[in-house]
Amino acid sequence: MLRRTLAVLASLLVGAATLVAVPTEAQAAPNFKAPFPCGQRWTYSHHSAEVRRALDFVRADGGVTSGTPVLASAAGVATRYSQPTGAGNYIAIDHGGGWKTYYFHLAAYSVPSGAQVAQGQQIGTTGSTGNSSGPHIHYEQLYNGVGQNIVINGSGLAYPGSYNQYFLTSDNGCGGGGGAFMTWGSGIRVRADARLSAPVVNTLAGPTSVWVTCQKQGDTVTADGYTNNWWSKLRDQGGFITNIYIDHPAAQLPGVPIC
Repeated sequence: MLRRTLAVLASLLVGAATLVAVPTEAQAAPNFKAPFPCGQRWTYSHHSAEVRRALDFVRADGGVTSGTPVLASAAGVATRYSQPTGAGNYIAIDHGGGWKTYYFHLAAYSVPSGAQVAQGQQIGTTGSTGNSSGPHIHYEQLYNGVGQNIVINGSGLAYPGSYNQYFLTSDNGCGGGGGAFMTWGSGIRVRADARLSAPVVNTLAGPTSVWVTCQKQGDTVTADGYTNNWWSKLRDQGGFITNIYIDHPAAQLPGVPIC
């Protein structure tokens, strides 16, 4: 009798263990990055009539929006679509685990349908195809087909009703060390080396989004009430500027390697 009772209790315990099993958690989202190139600064907005939880991006760094590369914000499988009366030429990327991103109104595709793409890979160019009032990137993040509030580098973005309220500088496709920063001031000279006597190779007309690859100590510069001997090497402008004109409170930029 005791043996029979123990067997029944064991069976009940097994059944209970099955009933209280921990449910499977939702698949974690990829570490999504901005859908435009490294160092570029864009502004974004949301329109109440937009499908799902989309944000529209346009350039805010002096560059031209139309024709700018559109980048995969995470790795996955890209599929091309065309909806002339709506999304225009667009790409959906399946990132696995129920996660997808959409990129609408492309001027052109840069990958074939079914291509495996890497984070930061160009998938198209920015345009205004379909139902669009001007060049922009219409961007969405979906989980199991449901639009999600957009998160970039782990931080949720705002949903402003118009442009030029919020801005996003991309670190997508940057590779290596360094970081994206904004400059301030106007007529900033970019020199071939971290010396005041080095040749001027470029000039920044006004505030500019730049990618700093590394920094080093050079000539001491005093300007606009600041003194500093650290200089930043700019990847896209081909030279150095004094850190005085990098919009950051530190004299030596954090997270940027030494040249």
